[in-house]
Amino acid sequence: MDLGEPTEGQPTLQTLKLWVGREELVTELALSPREQRTGMMFRTHMADNAGMLFPMPEPRVASFWMKNCPLPLSVAYLDSGGIIKEIHDLEPYNTNAVVSANGDIRFALETPRGWFEKHQIHEGVAVATERGPLLQAIFGKGSR
Repeated sequence: MDLGEPTEGQPTLQTLKLWVGREELVTELALSPREQRTGMMFRTHMADNAGMLFPMPEPRVASFWMKNCPLPLSVAYLDSGGIIKEIHDLEPYNTNAVVSANGDIRFALETPRGWFEKHQIHEGVAVATERGPLLQAIFGKGSR
């Protein structure tokens, strides 16, 4: 499979409704390596109540950048329990990686920049899905 440099935005991905604290967010799921590598690259719009979720196969230090991404975004790094550990603002087109301080990050959730602040979402807030806990909904551990 070719994982070469993306040259265009990807079509809308499969979605999943999340609750971030009490706020509802419809997120696209970047599940495959290609979907994760492309992320929000080249896209010029993201709805106010939309996001993109990047699951990681195991807990790790997370690292995201904004190469080829014209939209200002925010990213929350979450642990396996769906708890927000860190929130960072991302600058359009910035190719410097925004690395997590925590080594136990299992998910990254991108939103329009300022979404977390606007909704008073902060570190320690839990994220759940319409299908139950985040880890089970994405990876199926004990959910089926």
